[in-house]
Amino acid sequence: MKHFVAAAEQLNFAHAARSMKVPRATVIAAVKELEANLGYPLFDYSAPTTTLTPAGEELLAKAQIEIKKSAQAAAANVAPPGGKAKASKGKGRTPAVKGAPRVGKRRQSR
Repeated sequence: MKHFVAAAEQLNFAHAARSMKVPRATVIAAVKELEANLGYPLFDYSAPTTTLTPAGEELLAKAQIEIKKSAQAAAANVAPPGGKAKASKGKGRTPAVKGAPRVGKRRQSR
């Protein structure tokens, strides 16, 4: 559905694919699959430029409303900023590892 909405808003499959960062063939395949599932064409492929059919315009309007609703629901489910900070444990240094050189000590010259 996202591929259809992008293509319908821009009325160009290449621009829609570029904005979604997917290949153009992916957008076209997704739209063709959606048309096959619905049983009617959404774009007028016989026109010299990309245009929507009346059924495509109707579906676009419904899809845009659903996208806005889902975006609002996702925004409502976000936890408020802030919260309890986690206390750091230890002295602020990494623990000593056996065999590793000490951090503050220089190597003894020979």
